[in-house]
Amino acid sequence: MSTTARHFSPRASLAALGLKLRRLGLLDAITATVKVPRKTVRHTPSEKLYDAFLAILAGAHGLSEINTRLRADPTLQRSFGRATCAEYSLVQDTLDACTRENVAQLRRVVTSLFREHGRASHHDYSASLHVLDLDMTGLPCGPRAELSRKGYFSKEGIRHGRQLGRVVAGATEEVVADLLFAGNVQLNSALRSLVASAEDVLLLDRWRRQRTVLRMDSGGGSLDDVNWCLARGYQLHCKDISSQRAEVWAGTVQEWFDDPTHPERQVGWVVPEETPDYVRPVRRLAIRWRKRNRQTGHDLLISTLAPGEVMKLLGRAEREESEPELVALAYARLYDRRAGAVEVEIREDKQGVGINRRRKKRAAAQAILTLLGTLAHNVLVWARAWLAEAEPRLKQYGIVRLLRDVLCVSGFVETDRNGLAVGVVLNRGSTLARLLAGSLRGLLGEQAVTVSLGDLSD
Repeated sequence: MSTTARHFSPRASLAALGLKLRRLGLLDAITATVKVPRKTVRHTPSEKLYDAFLAILAGAHGLSEINTRLRADPTLQRSFGRATCAEYSLVQDTLDACTRENVAQLRRVVTSLFREHGRASHHDYSASLHVLDLDMTGLPCGPRAELSRKGYFSKEGIRHGRQLGRVVAGATEEVVADLLFAGNVQLNSALRSLVASAEDVLLLDRWRRQRTVLRMDSGGGSLDDVNWCLARGYQLHCKDISSQRAEVWAGTVQEWFDDPTHPERQVGWVVPEETPDYVRPVRRLAIRWRKRNRQTGHDLLISTLAPGEVMKLLGRAEREESEPELVALAYARLYDRRAGAVEVEIREDKQGVGINRRRKKRAAAQAILTLLGTLAHNVLVWARAWLAEAEPRLKQYGIVRLLRDVLCVSGFVETDRNGLAVGVVLNRGSTLARLLAGSLRGLLGEQAVTVSLGDLSD
């Protein structure tokens, strides 16, 4: 007679990951720290917030999907340490009752988990520079919502909404900080708050700031903001805010270099090299390109990095430092990599985590959902790194494919008489099951949980 029971889940791979994540103590940390002023009938307010987080990991873009993705999957609930799941309307009420104090409490939880498990928080500053990317993205919402203001929203023009400011660790793709702003706020107004939040999360003292590169677009390139960053000791790699000033300085370039990766783009060093307007020496690289209307556009790249530091960040050979053309192109290429970091992570979180889909009228409720999305993003990045240790091919999967494909393999979770998980059976019919099996075995080996492939009909 079998001493184990089998429980089906359409997301058995996510359930298997949940067994690992329980060891991080997410539920305990939220329960012990976040105290929402709501009464407890069956589920505590912090447990309801945890249910919202689990729904995000299950791919929910709306809180109503808690009922269809999480509440309908008791196996998934138990794998993450929940005996049952709250109904979505109760989760909504809990979010509406959250205060600014609750936002600060959850932020402390997210920060604590990041410091303990985030790879960016353990960066070796003595060995290499740490690149942080900063950007803003619009979150459209109704005109009556708190912080809703008329502002510019990419692809939607002028409309009401909020803005999300984000700091991403470029090398690890982890979100260091997410802050919510009014819809008419741009990076030039949010920059110092974002940098201060990143300093708090990463514990950036003066020496670490000297080994940290802030990479951002022209929104953070005003003279005051650049000098503020330089005065705090940061390295900088950004564009000047003024396109007119860029055009003027481009007129001083003595030699232009064609960019082979962008056929109609050229780069060249500004003359003279002295920069008395800045509190520390910087290098300035003019960039010009042909617009769609056949006119010429200009940008001015501002950087405190030495050629050797740029080459090292790009993984280039030291001998290239002696080639003026290669050095100039390297500076432009290092800035271009920003698009592959913060912009990609924002786009993937909108498509996968759904950070622009869940809208609450109260700012505190929206900030709580933002923090839960931040935590979900980082947990997925950590999970990918854990799984890729045994199966490197999993490194190529972004947030969207992790949620849509990797963590949606169906199967069974086997439990013993005490209800403890002892095995996971993945559906062998899934093309990803065999790829995941070896990774999950290594991940759950310490917990004595076996991972195998099987047929759902068994």
